[in-house]
Amino acid sequence: MKRLTERVHHEKTADSEEVVWVKRDDARSDSKLPIVYSREYAVRFAGLERLHPFDAAKGKHIQQFLCAELQLDDGSFYEPKELSKDQLRRIHTRGYLKSLKWSMNVACIAEVPIMAFVPNRYIQRAYLRPMRFQAAGSILAGKLALDYGWAINLGGGFHHCCSTRGGGFCPYADISLLIVRLFEQEPFRVRRIMIVDLDAHQGNGHERDFSNVAAVYILDMYNAFVYPRDHVAKESIRCAVELRNHTEDAYYLRQLRRCLMQSLAEFRPDVVVYNAGTDVLKGDPLGNLAITAEGVMERDRLVFSTFRALRIPVVMLLSGGYLKQSAGVIADSIVNLRQQGLLV
Repeated sequence: MKRLTERVHHEKTADSEEVVWVKRDDARSDSKLPIVYSREYAVRFAGLERLHPFDAAKGKHIQQFLCAELQLDDGSFYEPKELSKDQLRRIHTRGYLKSLKWSMNVACIAEVPIMAFVPNRYIQRAYLRPMRFQAAGSILAGKLALDYGWAINLGGGFHHCCSTRGGGFCPYADISLLIVRLFEQEPFRVRRIMIVDLDAHQGNGHERDFSNVAAVYILDMYNAFVYPRDHVAKESIRCAVELRNHTEDAYYLRQLRRCLMQSLAEFRPDVVVYNAGTDVLKGDPLGNLAITAEGVMERDRLVFSTFRALRIPVVMLLSGGYLKQSAGVIADSIVNLRQQGLLV
């Protein structure tokens, strides 16, 4: 991982000011909230997307909820531009990106076997292009968080993808890309980053990418009995909680409070990347935990209140969540954070 580690040490490139960032002079607009969304996020695959439990239109549903609850409109959100191949190469190897031109490889990543028989040009347009938009949204949210103190991408959080391979419906390493870009673009403001990964699954992608990188601290709470069970990647976690199946609110929130305090005692970040998967919800077919909607809202409140009290910017990514109710829970949580004065 030498190539990636070198980038963490603030390597500059000729095209360092790229289109996924908002221009500095209009980075903050009073007419917008630092919430990132594009209609291009939705995966439209002639119905094939229904073969995976992931809600392919989750971002759209959340945006609609937020517009209704907070009296917003489409102009209230920031919109990213699609990532280019050169931008993806900041993290991904040439060999990995080339492998995405084979439908069989993409089918394995997306966990939809029938995609192996679909022409790749259609996969590029219907699945990988939306994922590139979502990854760009994570990068844009990182920049906005520095200007506003917080930002939310209504997508992204592809924490199973690393620089050399994808998996678990994660074709691009948006978390790693976001972190490397922050180090490159903001070397005076961002020297230390903490990942708080509260998706139900282990975040083995970013863990592999930032192995032995002292400037990146990883807190990961996950169900130890479900995918991916990546023991090599686990060695990169500096504050870990391995949960059992059907873990409920009280134990979960108690462990989270402990881990947040422990992590801050060991490491003071300049930015926090919060991977806020809702596959922890009770009944989720892949997470197999038993957290209530109220528990998710309290989880999000704990994360935001802890770091915002210290004036540490928080970038929230949505990651996994395989129940139809996930979109409503996320929207309710964002509204609650705003009502609590944590999104101002």
